[in-house]
Amino acid sequence: MKMKGSQTVHYESGPNMTPLVDVVMVILIFLMLAGSFGGAEHFLASNLPMSVGSPGKDASLVDINEPLEIVVDSPSPDRFTARAGRITASDGPILTSELTRLREALNKAGKKTPDIQIKIAAARNVKVDHVVAVQEAAMRAKFEKIGFAKAH
Repeated sequence: MKMKGSQTVHYESGPNMTPLVDVVMVILIFLMLAGSFGGAEHFLASNLPMSVGSPGKDASLVDINEPLEIVVDSPSPDRFTARAGRITASDGPILTSELTRLREALNKAGKKTPDIQIKIAAARNVKVDHVVAVQEAAMRAKFEKIGFAKAH
């Protein structure tokens, strides 16, 4: 006589966890894609003015904060206005010459070009072409660290 009860193996594995793992992974992927990992700025913000203590430094640079923020606005769809401190320009070549003059003044004040940070903040109504024109003007002015942020 054969005994079947001793030969049959019974596994008690509990509930099936595969659907639970699938749902958790889908939620995790959704949160990773929908979330925001970066801040609004690429560089650390600082509102400290430049020091003007030693001879040879330009006293007019006291109010320049780091990073230098260029606010881009568009009064009409085909024009833009870029403001950086006391600089206001609505044309790429004019902005390039003004930014070059500013960079040279900062270099005379002891600030090295690779250390100068530029932050381009575009308003909501600005076209991408205008932001690119401002970025190209900053690059032609030989600034190396150029970041982007939302306009206030």
